[in-house]
Amino acid sequence: MSSSMLETIAQQITIYVGFTILITGVAGALLNLIVFLSLKTFRENSCAFYLIIMSMFDIGQLLLALLSRIMTVGFHTEWTTSSIFFCKFRAYHVQICALTSLTCYCLSTIDQFCATTTHIRLQQWCNIKTARYICLGVVLLWILHGIPVLVYHNVIGIPNTSRLVCKSTHPIYNQYFFYGYQYTFCSFLPLFISILFGCLAYFNVRRNAQLPVPIARRELDKQLTTMVLCTVLLNSFSLMPYMILQIIPSSSTENEYNFMDFASSLTLLLFFTYYTVSKNFLIEK
Repeated sequence: MSSSMLETIAQQITIYVGFTILITGVAGALLNLIVFLSLKTFRENSCAFYLIIMSMFDIGQLLLALLSRIMTVGFHTEWTTSSIFFCKFRAYHVQICALTSLTCYCLSTIDQFCATTTHIRLQQWCNIKTARYICLGVVLLWILHGIPVLVYHNVIGIPNTSRLVCKSTHPIYNQYFFYGYQYTFCSFLPLFISILFGCLAYFNVRRNAQLPVPIARRELDKQLTTMVLCTVLLNSFSLMPYMILQIIPSSSTENEYNFMDFASSLTLLLFFTYYTVSKNFLIEK
């Protein structure tokens, strides 16, 4: 398949699928916030609080990261390569939103494990005050973590091609950006943590069904655990292709770059469904 055909296919998929993800994701996150903030039961629940913070940062991620991706691939509007400021700002914003969202996603699974366990010490971590302090610390951590992006990200040319990209120009930071940020924090680690604690929470709920737990508490734990576990399964399919693509070595020719760019467009769109699927599923619950 020729590079021009790949580019055309990627362009059409990005426009139609991208805008669908953007609209449904933002609408779902907003409705999710309304549901959780309007009910006192959820407002005072630590797991729901993590999901609220996650939804807020998901909106920011979709509105800037996905929208700029649609404009770049779908309409050839090079926002990131036409302005050094936007190049740095977008990369910084994307890191903060992505890492905060994924961290809160993992914290919600850990919280449900602690809430459904029979160990009193673990249950004591499941309170709204602790959740607020943890979220504040998480946001501050990722804000500081992203500072090198503002320093090292620049608009550079790709060797053996005529393309410009916005990426880090520091070789050591590039290694961390790939192995630390993309492969670990945005792929493997959240998948591992969410699957592990999601399954543990599920087994706790099954076991607690035989214990003398108040009906209201049991139903709330069951509902939140079902939400979290199903989002774990759905988001695994969203994050896995992106993680696999990061392992493939960088391309060295124009044709290889075009093919990798096509694959990147598809996996990134699938990655952005993480910000859509979980929100709509929570609303349905």
